[in-house]
Amino acid sequence: MFVLLLTMLERLGIIVTVAFLMTRLPFFRHMIDRNEISRKQQYYAIIFFGVFGIIGTYSGITFDTSSLQFDRWAYALNSEEALANSRVIGIIIAGLLGGYKVGVGAGLIAGIHRISLGGFTGLSCGLSAILAGILSGFFYRKEKRLNLSTALVVGALAEAMQMLVILIVSKPFDQALRLVEAIGVPMIVANGVGSVIFLLIIRSVISEETKVGALQAQKALRLAEQTLTYLRNGLTTKTAEIVCKIIYNEVDASAISITNQEKILTHIGLGNDHHKSNHVIQTAVTKDVLHKGHLIIAKHQDIHCKHPNCPLGAAVIAPLKIRDETIGTLKFYFQSEKDITNLVIELIRGLSSLLSNQLEISEAEQSKQLAKEAEIKALQAQISPHFLFNTLNIIVSLIRTNPDLARKLLLSLSQFFRKNLTGTTKKWTTLKEEIEHVKAYLAIEEARFVDKLTIEYDIDESALDRMVPTLTLHPIVENAIKHGIKDKEANCLIKLSIKHVPNAIEVKVEDNGKGIEQVRLKYILNTIVDSKNGTGFGMYNVNRRLLLMLGDESTLHINSILHKGTSVSFRLKMGRD
Repeated sequence: MFVLLLTMLERLGIIVTVAFLMTRLPFFRHMIDRNEISRKQQYYAIIFFGVFGIIGTYSGITFDTSSLQFDRWAYALNSEEALANSRVIGIIIAGLLGGYKVGVGAGLIAGIHRISLGGFTGLSCGLSAILAGILSGFFYRKEKRLNLSTALVVGALAEAMQMLVILIVSKPFDQALRLVEAIGVPMIVANGVGSVIFLLIIRSVISEETKVGALQAQKALRLAEQTLTYLRNGLTTKTAEIVCKIIYNEVDASAISITNQEKILTHIGLGNDHHKSNHVIQTAVTKDVLHKGHLIIAKHQDIHCKHPNCPLGAAVIAPLKIRDETIGTLKFYFQSEKDITNLVIELIRGLSSLLSNQLEISEAEQSKQLAKEAEIKALQAQISPHFLFNTLNIIVSLIRTNPDLARKLLLSLSQFFRKNLTGTTKKWTTLKEEIEHVKAYLAIEEARFVDKLTIEYDIDESALDRMVPTLTLHPIVENAIKHGIKDKEANCLIKLSIKHVPNAIEVKVEDNGKGIEQVRLKYILNTIVDSKNGTGFGMYNVNRRLLLMLGDESTLHINSILHKGTSVSFRLKMGRD
């Protein structure tokens, strides 16, 4: 009995081979993952597991009930012979993974074949094969993962059931009893263990592939992270070259290439002596990917390289997309088609998707930046007419009463606008230029207020080289005069200070005017407010520009007390230019 058990366990090596082969089949992957399989896949499974059962029969050990000897492989049996075999394993796995239909179908194929071999147990063993399919289907659970203990129990139970059927059906009974006593325990143990080994091998192979797939996914994510900084600048020859070099150093490919819709942007690796950058795309398969937007595996004859000694024998070409529009391709070249595995294809597919997402994000960021710059230009354009409108009103009012002063104001206005127009053509300027701009403006206002207005400057010269958005100070000073001290009869004061404070430079404009009501103060920086004397743009625009160009820490702060005055300030964080 022990020798029979060892011999049967040796034959389980066939199970190992079959189990490995089955992991290559798509329908079997679905069954292992407990996914729904189609009717066609069910037929495939029935045939495959049925054949597996037949192999288990042929690999069995012939047992003579008269001499109690066992030997050779089984092809046909006489009336005194029976088989100790592993047929039931294929049927059990079929039912556990595919349910009743697959289990019974495989049992029918293996059972009918066993009956055809003859022997006094032919009918009972054939019936047992069908019953094994029913039994394993009973333990099928679609939503649960199949565990090893279930396979062990069902495998052993199916074989025990076969022994019982042999005792009931096979004649003569004495001969059947001798058979069961000789092979019963070894077959129950061997087939129970065989079912476990079969399932264990399948799990092990799939688990290893899952680990490799996880490593490939990790590699794709790492490559995406490394290339993100460069792809933010869009798909150009320079960025394509850097990205290709990064990918080439990480992936086992003969060459990497990136194209746009018209030409090769870069080619890194083998064949770079004739696969050159900026050459027009000539390969039909690349144009096909650009047109259809699907990954294509190109064989040697599809590459159409005109160079006689080109070392590149195959390629995987994946699309690069922005919002479902194919804007280029990512090409992986290999020396042979054999180098292109499923894992390599999935890596390329995932990498092309990640790079496409980065390009889409890059385009969105560029669009956002263009919109921001357009908004800044619009805000600057709004400020200039604002000041011109108010200044012309002053000059018009002085032409009759004081033409000499009006002439001086026109000269000051000319000097002011020369600086103002220069400022609107650029985004940044220095505090020194802003101060000169404001002084030109205040020269006009001092002439208008005559002796009522006093201007004080408290300026740290070492801070004047700091960069700020253009046309920042003038609207604040204009607002102090226009809304702060306009109705004040005498002793009007405007104070402008620029000085160092901890970790920043503070710019402050103060007036001793009428102040701002608290209700109005809440909205003045966050929206365009209604104004009886102006457009309502001034303070909102300045604050908006500071926010867009310098961030939250540099926005305006207003402190105001009714009838006592207002101070408006902002800070420029140290170390930021």
